[in-house]
Amino acid sequence: MRAKRRKKKKWLWIITSLLALFLLGVGVYGYSVYHHLKKTADRMHEPIHRMTSEKRKQPVSLKKQTPISILLIGVDERKGDRGRADSLIVLTVNPNKKSVEMVSIPRDTRTEIVGKGKEDKINHSYAFGGVEMTVATVEKFLDIPIDYYIKVNMESFKDIVDAVGGVTVNNPFAFTYDGVTFPKGEIKLDGEKALKYSRMRYEDPRGDFGRQDRQKQIIEAVINKGASFSSLANYDELLAAIGKNIKTNLTFEQMKDIQANYKEARQHIEQLHIKGNSQTINGVSYIIVPKQERIALSNKLREHLEIKDTP
Repeated sequence: MRAKRRKKKKWLWIITSLLALFLLGVGVYGYSVYHHLKKTADRMHEPIHRMTSEKRKQPVSLKKQTPISILLIGVDERKGDRGRADSLIVLTVNPNKKSVEMVSIPRDTRTEIVGKGKEDKINHSYAFGGVEMTVATVEKFLDIPIDYYIKVNMESFKDIVDAVGGVTVNNPFAFTYDGVTFPKGEIKLDGEKALKYSRMRYEDPRGDFGRQDRQKQIIEAVINKGASFSSLANYDELLAAIGKNIKTNLTFEQMKDIQANYKEARQHIEQLHIKGNSQTINGVSYIIVPKQERIALSNKLREHLEIKDTP
């Protein structure tokens, strides 16, 4: 398992700001923005059919600052097709330790798909059973509770990019994908180009990890621009795009509690990578994560969540 600290990364804000993007601007725009934000949060709300994770002995209390976990699911959903999970990122947030731990799970990781009774690529869990099967599968793979999920539709994420007037990113290397050339360095992207920029995989020497980093670039750029004063004037269009493309089991009140009680956790971000080996089974390429690697990662995340018993 590789771990790298990135103190300047804004990952807690990338997640919570997608849910409570304009809370800091409520004082300026008053009731109007607050009302529209609440309506957007209500539209985004999509609960899963369980009260609390079976891996938790006590329910989460955001007001008491229970350490929590969030599963970010980036899906590629197209018309008439449920799609598959394009990226899976787990965050554990501990406000007592003022820290966040984040792990990206490679989409080709071979594991048991909970509810299907077979092993397959972990990202197929979404195609088989949507968010609920994905949450259950990730829980079993990491042996930790997943308290909340946020699903971002990457296909329609271009609407959000266009709503903020496009984004600027720093491209680490030049490449061409789907008819568009992306030069090295600082580039301006509209929604369509941002989607293509975030999808390229095979030309990236880092594979899925490289693609995930480009997706993170886009999301962070949207947050930085969307939270600026100039973009607040267009909050109607931006909130409409967010409400259309993001779903979560977090309620509006829970979003506000996270904003109020967990913000200090951003002081220390630790990014974890899963180490696995490529292997072809029955003609299909997988990433096989050794049991020892998975248990070590699980123990680290469970400790961060202050779960005392070991897997």
